[in-house]
Amino acid sequence: MQINLILNGTKVSADVAADTLLLDLVRSQGCASVKRGCETSNCGLCTVFLEDKPVLSCSVLAARADGKRVTTLEGLQEEAAEFGAFIADQGAEQCGFCNPGFIMNALALFREKEYPTEEEIKEYLSGNLCRCSGYEGQLRGILNFLAWKKQKQEAAE
Repeated sequence: MQINLILNGTKVSADVAADTLLLDLVRSQGCASVKRGCETSNCGLCTVFLEDKPVLSCSVLAARADGKRVTTLEGLQEEAAEFGAFIADQGAEQCGFCNPGFIMNALALFREKEYPTEEEIKEYLSGNLCRCSGYEGQLRGILNFLAWKKQKQEAAE
């Protein structure tokens, strides 16, 4: 079946089988940030934005994206780079495998709630798999990022 979507701001037309996952489609289009982890919708490694909402692309058929906007980390480089530096500063990127999904979910959280509490952060990101760092580095990175963002905002006012 032929589908059309906007992937990271670019119109894409693809011929896909009815059972093609969105994960496989975006990877075939060069979006290597979208990773295959658990294939059971439990790890967050395959997170993309579908119409600006985070979804697990391993559990969404590509056909569901027909006529819609799909954004991967490749399409959010500027926004992600600023935040990602705080994660790296805390040593929370040991192997780096979980970073794209983790960053996508953190950006979704920031869009939903500008200054989430520590408990809200933990709850929102609980579905992200990281086998290296124990999550403490990511949490410190997020809290440092939010403090920096608030300080920057206050200085501008």
